[in-house]
Amino acid sequence: MIASWRALAALLAIVLVAAPAAGQPEIPKTPAGRVFTAWLAAFNSADAAQLRAFDAAFPRQGPTPPVEDRLQFREMTGGFNLVRIEKSEPQALTALLREKESDTIARLELEVSADDPPKILKSTLEATPPPPDLAVPRMSEADALAALVAHGDELAKSDRFSGAVLVARHGKVLLQKAWGRANRETGAPVTLDTRFRIGSMNKMFTSVAILQLVQAGKLSLDDPIGKYLTDYPNKDVASKVKVRHLLTHTGGTGDIFGPDFDKNRLSLKTHADYLKLYGARALDGEPGKQFKYSNYGFVLLGALIEKITGMSYYDYVDRKIFRPAGMTSTASLAENEKVPNRSAGYMKRDGAWVPNTDTLPWRGTSAGGGYSTVGDLLRFAEALESGKLISKKMLAEATTPHIEGYGYGFGIRGEGALKSYGHGGGAPGMNGELRVYPQLGTVLVALSNLDPPAATRMVDFYATRMPATP
Repeated sequence: MIASWRALAALLAIVLVAAPAAGQPEIPKTPAGRVFTAWLAAFNSADAAQLRAFDAAFPRQGPTPPVEDRLQFREMTGGFNLVRIEKSEPQALTALLREKESDTIARLELEVSADDPPKILKSTLEATPPPPDLAVPRMSEADALAALVAHGDELAKSDRFSGAVLVARHGKVLLQKAWGRANRETGAPVTLDTRFRIGSMNKMFTSVAILQLVQAGKLSLDDPIGKYLTDYPNKDVASKVKVRHLLTHTGGTGDIFGPDFDKNRLSLKTHADYLKLYGARALDGEPGKQFKYSNYGFVLLGALIEKITGMSYYDYVDRKIFRPAGMTSTASLAENEKVPNRSAGYMKRDGAWVPNTDTLPWRGTSAGGGYSTVGDLLRFAEALESGKLISKKMLAEATTPHIEGYGYGFGIRGEGALKSYGHGGGAPGMNGELRVYPQLGTVLVALSNLDPPAATRMVDFYATRMPATP
């Protein structure tokens, strides 16, 4: 009890000094308002002790998120500024916040009990489209490009971005620029030829490979995977999960990351190795009913490609996707093989950038982990748009939202002229983003050898400012 009251006293001290910054709305002096003020101060402090003091002072109904997770989220966002209070009642408050590190607007909904001190009954924080009055104004193309360069310069100067960015429109490269160091140990700079690990962006290649086989009549989207993987250990998975489910993350096939992956990271060398480790596992949901992002589902697609073609996944995508598209710097060679211009990845730990070596898989898979350049990813987008890799009709189907804004290995966002498709990739020490706007003729690519969302934020920065007319 004494410790709890000491924690409360510490939080009250934070609340008393946490007056709204100049230009920020005043926070209501209600029970909900006091809890919100204390939360905002503790979160923005990036201090574990203050977060623990907040937890002790205002207990939460239900599980409390780990302090480490909240500190990582704080690192990603840079903290929040209060934009406005949308709703205020004695025990409830809804606030709009803006990330300090980006243009992202988030909505916080908070409900507290009538106790003294209050208990947290509900607390949700989700990104939300900005209201019209908070939207970033559109710029001319020249001004938006200049703003992007200035933004990259600022982030690189403060060691918050290292990577490369490319902007193209109607086949013309408008901007390609590199910042930072590809290897901090040797001092090698990032160049436009630097190969970055791209994480889940590989899923686009896997999807295109599967759709090529569909077009060739070698499999159907509605085939159960057991039709081809005839010795798959879990017969329930084999008979119920269809190719379509895997492409849309609705197969209920689960993930690959966790304790089993950590323990076997360096012995998982082939897609078959992943199937041996996870193949007996049961479904975690009824296929086709729910979107649950599944890296293992895309490993299964890689295994299907190998079974049907009699080739390794890597040889197939090289011959049927990379070469036709002119992608000469994209592959998934093992981490123990020397790859020219492949950058080292760096993750933030205790406030410092450290190598991500001990987190990397043996080799990239059909679910992610390969490497590429901004130029190669532009060539991939152009090959897709031209119909060189799959038919335009098939591309339209693949980039139509099926559930949760996801198509067949592509994420879809926006409407009208601002509708785009693509995919991001992220893991400790790596982040990438490709976004294609067919109606605008615009392609945006960013790659980074730092933690997410380093590259995604660069794409978002330009996307919110670029001209929105064809």
